[in-house]
Amino acid sequence: MNNPFKKIFSKLKLKTEDGSKPTKTGYILIIGLIGVLVLLVGNMFQNQSDPQQNDLTQNQQLIESRNEEATFSQKNKKTSNVDEVEKEYETELQALLEKIDGVSGVEVMVTLEATQEQVYEKNLIIGTQTTEETDQNGGERHIEDATEEQQTVIVRQGEQEVPLLIQTRRPEVRGVLVVAKGVEHMEIKQWVSEAVSRVLDVPVHRISIMPKNNGEES
Repeated sequence: MNNPFKKIFSKLKLKTEDGSKPTKTGYILIIGLIGVLVLLVGNMFQNQSDPQQNDLTQNQQLIESRNEEATFSQKNKKTSNVDEVEKEYETELQALLEKIDGVSGVEVMVTLEATQEQVYEKNLIIGTQTTEETDQNGGERHIEDATEEQQTVIVRQGEQEVPLLIQTRRPEVRGVLVVAKGVEHMEIKQWVSEAVSRVLDVPVHRISIMPKNNGEES
């Protein structure tokens, strides 16, 4: 059985008739093979040249992936979490205000800005670069460029790597409404306002205190 590749190479005439020198086609083919070989070797060294950079890239991708997962989870649970925290604040505040002398029939509504905020540990990377320039008159000047970059610290928990949580901030209170009997008296109203402000750490201008209708059942 004839080899088709042998026929093809024989027609290319890679060498002269006496076989001493390559033909023009032979030179072109040799140069092409050398070029392909150089590209392959270059790619191999490029993939192995900077393993630390590859590790940093993988860590950064992992951080972004973890943050995206956390953000997506928080968005899905945002409404329910806000409602739960608001209800908890309202229940505790109502029980506390009921104990103030002269106050009864308390109803409380608390509105929050958002759910609790989680703060993660970050490393600050500072770099400087100095450039020297010479003008046409021979004068020299030095230019310094400073760069800052923050990277979230990753720790291992079991078989997973997660961002290092250092603080959980409670949600900011947007406003508080208190409806109760007895607050029509200025002194009692001031007591209630001060109690709400101190318990929830909210400024007085965000607190509204209204007297309860006498027809309302306590």
